[in-house]
Amino acid sequence: MNSEWTAEEWIEFSQWLTDMLKISIITLTFTKKDGTERVMRCTLQPDLLPEVEHKTELKESKPVTQETAIPVYDLDNNGWRSFTLNSVKRVGFELTTPET
Repeated sequence: MNSEWTAEEWIEFSQWLTDMLKISIITLTFTKKDGTERVMRCTLQPDLLPEVEHKTELKESKPVTQETAIPVYDLDNNGWRSFTLNSVKRVGFELTTPET
């Protein structure tokens, strides 16, 4: 991704990526905080997420920036993980066919 993007472009990228995560499995390549590269199969598809208790307390939303952390469900490690938008190097999609 591009560190020279405008604030609006970071918001658009965040929204696009979140929307794609809600409908598909994505393979993300990103740089972890320690500088190592990580590849993660993740999603936000409701039918692939574990059951969780909903908190009644709402957190105040922060504006989206290039440092915004995006929480996702890691399908290979079966747990919640996050990454920052500006650490993303590659986004890949898994093609699936409807079950008959």
